[in-house]
Amino acid sequence: MSFTNAPVTRSLVYGLVAMSIAVSLLDIKHYFYILVDLHIWRFHQTWRALIYQLCYTNSAEVLFAAMTLYNMRAVERMWGSRKFATFIFISFFFTSIFTPTVLALFLRPLTLGLFNYLPAGPTPVIFAILAQYHAMVPPIYKYKVATSTSAATDDQMPGITFSDKSYRYLLAFQLALFQWPGSLLGALMGWLMGLSWRMEVLPRSLIRWRLPGWVVGMRTQRRSQEFEGLRRRLEGEGASTAAATGSQSQADGEGGRRRTMGQQVMDQFHGAF
Repeated sequence: MSFTNAPVTRSLVYGLVAMSIAVSLLDIKHYFYILVDLHIWRFHQTWRALIYQLCYTNSAEVLFAAMTLYNMRAVERMWGSRKFATFIFISFFFTSIFTPTVLALFLRPLTLGLFNYLPAGPTPVIFAILAQYHAMVPPIYKYKVATSTSAATDDQMPGITFSDKSYRYLLAFQLALFQWPGSLLGALMGWLMGLSWRMEVLPRSLIRWRLPGWVVGMRTQRRSQEFEGLRRRLEGEGASTAAATGSQSQADGEGGRRRTMGQQVMDQFHGAF
């Protein structure tokens, strides 16, 4: 149980924890949440939409988010780090724009100003990953918690069926309720983003686009591989040429040593005279 073959997930977890601790130590938490009436309409601080997902403002959310991301590292292993990082980037971009927009233009007017707060934290991105995890990773086992003590067979016993994935959903659900309704809105927008990617609602060119390989530490070895292949090819050709030349020289030498009967007789006479 580790971050093997999941470097992007490892960076997300470490970065989230480090950023949250740094924000607390520097006492700048007030820059990372959004109050629509104050920050958007009055002071026009739209830049908050681009940074509110960079950290959480309390330790409980950091803990649950880190555990949830760790439990969903299988998505990166199935997709590959480059595709997974691209999905994180696109999800971050869209949820950073649409979540505050929905809150400011629709939910706040409909609730007469009661729904005004959007908490800090990458809850939308986490739920976008959770949508992929739900669709891609099957449960390993299932179990049933009986709700009655009456004797019955396993198939007919009344109860609630769970799987090994249930506690992962429970962690994410708790994360969505920490600062509701704002955190619940972020979770919903992230889930819709994940479904949009999954069902190819987004433009196909956007889904097929990938971040450069160096972003996830993939160094392009094309040039060195080309030189290595050329070197091996030249070595193989040199070895085959040397073998062919040696065979030909050996054949010529053998041809030079072979003589006819007449030449041998003449050699005998030349030796006598």
